[in-house]
Parts: sequence; structure tokens; C-alpha cells
Amino acid sequence: MVAPVNPAAISAYARAASMGGSDGAAAAPGSSFGEILGGVIKDAVQSGKAAEAKASGLMQGKGDLVDVVSAVNSAEMSLETVVAT
Repeated sequence: MVAPVNPAAISAYARAASMGGSDGAAAAPGSSFGEILGGVIKDAVQSGKAAEAKASGLMQGKGDLVDVVSAVNSAEMSLETVVAT
């Protein structure tokens, strides 16, 4: 089984890529490390909240275990992205 791609990680990598690439392009005006880090943290918090909502739904009998595991995995990957940044 292939793990789903984490949207928060994709967003974080896209922000980091927009800062400049191997061609020597400068960072976009107004983007700073703090802004990028803030966005990555915001994505991680949103992933965590989504995982909590899925787990809560499962406890109420309204969810699916696979969805909960996927959401928790996504939140974990988001947190690892924050730590790696």
C-alpha cells in the first residue's frame, strides 16, 4: 500500500522552493524564514486538528479506522516537517 501524500508537507516544500532555487533566483519579496516557518506550523496545527476530528468521529461511531490512521499519519508528517525546518 502506498502512503498518501501529505498536503501540509507539499505546501511547506512549495514555500521553501519559492524562496529560491539552484538558478540563483532571489526569495520573493516579503518572504522570510519566519513567514515560511509560520506557514508550516499553521499547516501542522491544521493537520493535528483534522486528525483529532477524525478520531473523535471514530469514537462516536461515525468514522473509519483507516481514515483516522491516515489523518494521524498526516499530522505526524506535518510535525516532522516543522521539526526539520
